[in-house]
Amino acid sequence: MWKIQKGYESVSKSFRLPTGLVEKLDKLAFDNNLSLNQLVIQCLNFALENLDSETEDDEKN
Repeated sequence: MWKIQKGYESVSKSFRLPTGLVEKLDKLAFDNNLSLNQLVIQCLNFALENLDSETEDDEKN
């Protein structure tokens, strides 16, 4: 189960994201008293930790 956490060291990067996705993330961040940045970090970490093993093998080749 994914649990929202707070607090990270960070490096500044820029990404272009679909408007609808940002709206959903903004609402989720607001509802959980997090910055959008903190929420995106957690979403990315979750995605990386839960990659299908076939996807990981493909990336190594």
